[in-house]
Amino acid sequence: MKQKSIARCSFALLVLLVPLSVFAETEAVTEASADSAAPGAVEPVRPARPTPPNRPRPSRAEVQAMIPEVARRHGVEEALVRAVVAAESNYDAHAVSPVGAVGLMQLMPPTAADYGVTSVEALFDPRINLNTGTRHLKRLLRKYSDDYGRVIMAYNAGEGVVDRTNSRVTYLETLNYTEAVIRHYRRHGGTAPTQAALAQVQTLRGVRNTGQARRLLKKYLDPSLLSLKVKPTLDVRYLNPALHDVGPESKPMFELDTTVIR
Repeated sequence: MKQKSIARCSFALLVLLVPLSVFAETEAVTEASADSAAPGAVEPVRPARPTPPNRPRPSRAEVQAMIPEVARRHGVEEALVRAVVAAESNYDAHAVSPVGAVGLMQLMPPTAADYGVTSVEALFDPRINLNTGTRHLKRLLRKYSDDYGRVIMAYNAGEGVVDRTNSRVTYLETLNYTEAVIRHYRRHGGTAPTQAALAQVQTLRGVRNTGQARRLLKKYLDPSLLSLKVKPTLDVRYLNPALHDVGPESKPMFELDTTVIR
């Protein structure tokens, strides 16, 4: 009997321990999976940045001399082309951005491909780059009805962002870029109305700052300190206001539950 009792106890202990060991293994696998999926655990593969050609870059004066003919060909105001070139690359035909934008007008290869330029190396050619970037500006001017503020924002942030936000782009880079291009444009003698666009940039900076403050509050403030709880004062079937009179003597449908206020 004693041996049977020991056997039964051993079996019961085994029944208890096996699920625990399985649970522990499962937890370990889950934690390992979570660690491997954690941000920064696996760096995404990024395409190599374009390499500038091994040839002398054109001078600022040479680039400036090309712009009038390119602007005239595509029907874009010369001052706008000059402003974009100045803001994008400061007239450096071999400029490459950290995200892979190339040349004088800092064109992304997929954008250039929309205009038939499929060679990244070709974008280092100043004439090809100027013609492609100016064609892109022309299309944006047509799409946004010559609204320079929206055109400049779309050139920097992309049409999708401008359209989704109804032109209320709050990216700091885009706001700074838009202001810089407009100031270059005015400096080069541009005459299109741009004051409203500058005013919008200032407004959107305020929106951005408000959004940042809100995000900081959410991050650092204990939300339980602000939580309120209400409880119905009437039977559930009477919570519809159409089912009872509302007047000076009527009972409120809800009242504050003070037991949760700390």
